[in-house]
Amino acid sequence: MDERTRTASRSYQQLIERINRFPQGAPACELLERILRILFSEREAALVAQLPLRPFAPAKAAAVWRVSETEARRQLEELAARAILVDLEHDGDTWYFLPPPMAGFFEFSLMRVRPDLDQEALSRLFFEYLNVRQEFIEELFARGETKLGRVFVNETALAPELTAQVLDYERASEVIRGASHIAVGLCYCRNKMAHLGRGCSAPLDNCMTFNKVARSLIKNGSARQVEAAEGLDLLQQARQLNLVQCGDNVQREVNFICHCCGCCCEAMLALRRLAIPHQQYSTNFQARIDPARCNGCGNCLKYCPVEAITLEKGEVQTGGKAAARLFKELCLGCGVCVGNCPRRALSLEARPERIVTPVNAAHRVVLMAIERGTLQHLIFDNQALFSHRAMAAIFGAILRLGPVQRLMASRQLKSRFLERIMQDVEITDFSK
Repeated sequence: MDERTRTASRSYQQLIERINRFPQGAPACELLERILRILFSEREAALVAQLPLRPFAPAKAAAVWRVSETEARRQLEELAARAILVDLEHDGDTWYFLPPPMAGFFEFSLMRVRPDLDQEALSRLFFEYLNVRQEFIEELFARGETKLGRVFVNETALAPELTAQVLDYERASEVIRGASHIAVGLCYCRNKMAHLGRGCSAPLDNCMTFNKVARSLIKNGSARQVEAAEGLDLLQQARQLNLVQCGDNVQREVNFICHCCGCCCEAMLALRRLAIPHQQYSTNFQARIDPARCNGCGNCLKYCPVEAITLEKGEVQTGGKAAARLFKELCLGCGVCVGNCPRRALSLEARPERIVTPVNAAHRVVLMAIERGTLQHLIFDNQALFSHRAMAAIFGAILRLGPVQRLMASRQLKSRFLERIMQDVEITDFSK
């Protein structure tokens, strides 16, 4: 390997290290570097690797990169135009941040037609990295209690007496109505599968982004702006096609809702493959089967996106009649099965305990960081300073303690630092 190749590889390795300081990272491997080489030039990789984790102003980037603020702003705008960075307006100023890979710059790369990218080659790399290998998906869906996304319940599948239990932030329709900006782009998952010849018949142009992030994507041509009426029409169409609404795991300022199919969606595929309890990803409801009504037709099996229902042969004394069986720990509570049961043997019921949804993106990121042992990177964000590197190492050691000691330390960290980080909530929008 010559010196130029070693230097280039070093830039991408530094970028990978930067990505993995965030609570939701991406396991390092040769495949990831190949993906990043398509998305970032060598120079861009070196520059982005130096950026803070939290949102920053152009003056901060200029100081880190040791260039003029004019040059820093030009570079930041170029990266935002390609949806590598997200630019946010706050009090008349523009702030930037690097979103995580998912939901973030991985998805943004396929949310529109991009002649500047080999999207077919990128799709193949994404498929191998996310669908063939286990590490990234396990990191995203199986690690920690706090999840990046959650499922929205289909209110039309609920009995009237249960609809009063659904809070506004749990309703996709209310998220759409209350958004300051609504953007629609191509579904990353189905677009990727289409490039591989594995696509399905579900619509491509229905991936929704909201609020400040939507404003950035609209401004930079990464998605088209729509009004609430069209957003609600797309939601109704998706429900009629038995697509599941998966979105931002926050109560305030929900940033995205995807309309997911069981055959292409990264989340649905991962949840089936990992076969882990889905409670933290699900709604506050779960399916219930009425055995007196069920005739064992198996229709519900075809529509459940995570295979939480099986068909079992009955006892001899009942004539061997088959019946549907629900695995409650795997149920998402999406309600798709309810609308597809010809005998009305399926309904939704409230879970025994409500699932706690983080208040906003900053709250969720801090919780994820504490659970994953990466809070030190959020607190001591400037890795260029020796004092920050030293303190980050100390906090890292605390978070690698045994379970009991780690629990005690985590509680202290939550009480002392969560409030401080939450002070930046208006501009600290870490998610897609």
